[in-house]
Amino acid sequence: MDASMIDLISDYAVKIVIAIVIFYIGKWVARKLTDLVVKITRKTGKVDETLLKFLSNIIFYVLMIVVILTALEQLGVDTTSFLAILGAAGLAIGLALKDSLSNFASGVMIIMFRPFKVGDFINAGGVSGSVEEISIFNTILKTGDNQTLIVPNGAITSGTITNVNAKPTRRVDLVVGIGYDDDIKKAKEVLNTIITSDERVLVDEGVTVAVSELADSSVNFVVRAWVNTPDYWAVKFDLTENIKLTFDKEGISIPYPQQDVHHYNND
Repeated sequence: MDASMIDLISDYAVKIVIAIVIFYIGKWVARKLTDLVVKITRKTGKVDETLLKFLSNIIFYVLMIVVILTALEQLGVDTTSFLAILGAAGLAIGLALKDSLSNFASGVMIIMFRPFKVGDFINAGGVSGSVEEISIFNTILKTGDNQTLIVPNGAITSGTITNVNAKPTRRVDLVVGIGYDDDIKKAKEVLNTIITSDERVLVDEGVTVAVSELADSSVNFVVRAWVNTPDYWAVKFDLTENIKLTFDKEGISIPYPQQDVHHYNND
């Protein structure tokens, strides 16, 4: 082996060693910088942990791409051509994984804009449930009967999102019908008493009991009362039951649909 070949091998070996050193030191620096950014961001107390984890991964991998390109340049690799190949490969992969990338983008939007958080009850993507986990590609919900729903994030952001727990209070809306022969004023007083007697009803927020419709078989009242969001269903169920029991006690009828049939005898 001549001297020029030995020098070439030695020179390339040195480049390999330097590239390895650059890679490992760069990886260490990338991890430290990522941890520093996370630490500083967490101190602000305004960033969701899910978003923080996602951002930390993005920062780390971007820094690692820079480190790898630097190490490749040290080995004499044309990084411009490498980036072109990487871009073409990324385009092909993107076309093949179009739906997954759509879910990924939707996950980023959910994490950044936070239309809901873990623990909220939502109606989205054609399903309803309590949010158990928000990930980049899908959101996991738990239904009222303890089923697990894994919903693609794209299905959630492509439609309307209803966050039931977004506000601290909710309004209970009921429609109560009485017979045309019943006393409207008495029924109204009874309904007001039932609602205001429930300690969970936020009376200061306003209570509404009003005639809303003269229907075919009944005079309909609209009943509205504000409650704390966690009390919504319990109050709605209890009010419905108490209205029926109290109406029975007070002699106020709750009519059911009926028709008058007139029979004519031509004879």
